[in-house]
Amino acid sequence: MSEPISARILEVLRALRPALSVDGGGVELERVEGDTCYIRLTGACIGCPAADITLHYGIESAITEKVPEIKRVVAVDQESAAPDR
Repeated sequence: MSEPISARILEVLRALRPALSVDGGGVELERVEGDTCYIRLTGACIGCPAADITLHYGIESAITEKVPEIKRVVAVDQESAAPDR
């Protein structure tokens, strides 16, 4: 039986964390809905001018390569991550 999608995404994020932490940043999985993965950037990634580049060319490309069921990765902020949004 194949690993659940969220577990596979977590593996990808685990592999990316050392590179992000060099600059004081981090990433967490918020949720998966259909073919979209929602992540939260943390630490120095919050408000960083290069966050969009990191998201799309680093995180999204790594996730979509290793977890082809995921077609899109979206960064959420603390407010939009709240369950009662």
